[in-house]
Amino acid sequence: MALLSAVAVPAAGSGPPSPDSAGQDGAVVRTDQGRVRGLSHGSYTTFDGIPYAAPPTGPLRWRAPAPPAAWRGIRDATRPAERCVQMPTPGADAIVGSEDCLYLDVTAPATKPAGKKRPVLVWLHGGAFLGGSGSDYSAERLAVRGDAVVVTVNYRLGIFGYFGHSALGAAPPFGLADQQAALRWVRANAARFGGDPSRVTLFGESAGALSICAHLTSPTAAGLFQRAVLQSGSCLTSFPRGALGPGTPAYEPFAAQADVQTAGAEAARQLGCTTGGGDEVLACLRRLSTDRLATAQLMQSFNRPAFDNRLLPVAPGRALASGRFHRVPVMLGTNHDEMRMFVGLSLAAFPILTEADYRARLTDAFGPKAPAVEARYPAAHHASPALAWAAVLTDRSFTCTTLAADRAIAAHAPGLPLYGYEFNDPDVPVLAGLPADPGFPYGAAHGFEMPFLFPSVPTERPLTDGQRALSDRMVGYWTNFARTGDPNTPDAPQWPALRPSSPHTPSVLSLAPGPDGIHPVDAYSAHACSFWDRMSP
Repeated sequence: MALLSAVAVPAAGSGPPSPDSAGQDGAVVRTDQGRVRGLSHGSYTTFDGIPYAAPPTGPLRWRAPAPPAAWRGIRDATRPAERCVQMPTPGADAIVGSEDCLYLDVTAPATKPAGKKRPVLVWLHGGAFLGGSGSDYSAERLAVRGDAVVVTVNYRLGIFGYFGHSALGAAPPFGLADQQAALRWVRANAARFGGDPSRVTLFGESAGALSICAHLTSPTAAGLFQRAVLQSGSCLTSFPRGALGPGTPAYEPFAAQADVQTAGAEAARQLGCTTGGGDEVLACLRRLSTDRLATAQLMQSFNRPAFDNRLLPVAPGRALASGRFHRVPVMLGTNHDEMRMFVGLSLAAFPILTEADYRARLTDAFGPKAPAVEARYPAAHHASPALAWAAVLTDRSFTCTTLAADRAIAAHAPGLPLYGYEFNDPDVPVLAGLPADPGFPYGAAHGFEMPFLFPSVPTERPLTDGQRALSDRMVGYWTNFARTGDPNTPDAPQWPALRPSSPHTPSVLSLAPGPDGIHPVDAYSAHACSFWDRMSP
């Protein structure tokens, strides 16, 4: 899932441990590995670049995360660590990021909690398992307004996080194993930052939400979190053929271990590591430089976490459907115009100008079922053929699959607190870096809700007063859910629990600015989900 990471790259890495210095400003906290000094911002304090695992370099490349080394003195925690090695951008002269990247950032209110410790929110960033960084997301609004401790996490990406090979056996997806290691660090250390380790909420967007789906169904994640918020991604998310451009393959976010191992054997052949047995092949691969591995082709070959291993015994979608998931309160949501971001990114290369262009894309995606899709989504009912195509993909790939995941959860855990939302601000600021097309408004596209939670996510213009008010409501909902397992507060429009057994009940909360912008809607009907249910294999 190719989410554009249109966010600023922070400056380089965290400093080494240092002796006490009277000139430094910030709190000192003792973690399991040693003391860290954060940076005071008045109402909140940040602790950046804290190692939660050993650097996965050299012989530790493609191994499960090992515990970090302890240190003496006080470690400087005033700057983010380097991001994990990223998918290279076109025309880039050098790779971005480092393999030494398993660090996290903590944001906590400056005041001590009154009474009980604060809820903890752990953020998993998106980026198609190819890009992004925890430090791209400044969490002060969630921490201060929501009175919570927020942790943002780096995890291995691309070939460094999701490589497989027969010599590795049924190794776990390393990037997901990193996330679980970070959760174990949170369990051990959250109380020292004023957080409650028994109230940990895992929340994430896009690939981050897909990661949470994996942890919901992972036996090795048991007890590591008590609530989950999935933004624009579920255990049933998928794309049809041609969604990202004519001829592009269908997309499923998780892959069988055997398929990943086959791709790994081919990568080893391309890299010249074929001599000897499996141990020799791995030793050869581990000796390769970072830039030999961080090519666009190799990174994109390994961005789907594998199942058929201890961390993910079965495909998460199948696990969810059979009831094998952790019973924790869940919030799942989508944006009203999810796929406009993906379509907008591809229009320059693959324009959709006419009804014939639209029909060709439908045929590529749906084959003999294309006429039925066109009848349900005629181009004439939309402002342009491109917007019609985006509506088809939004409903089929995001909204209806998320509602189907809701039904699967409710079928096996009918009493579980379950809440759904749809972010639906048609005038939301466009994320910085997206191509402009006056005839193609992005609306509430994929990722466009993130600036309402994280003010550091760059947009082409600031939020309006009405949008800042919506941001306040969303921060309140998210952090109250983290606190109690219920997003509702007495001073906000009430958020009904989902009723998947009655899909036409208006129980998905629409989130938009204005006095009536927050209200329950029947998303199942609005996005033609009964049609897509009939279209499913």
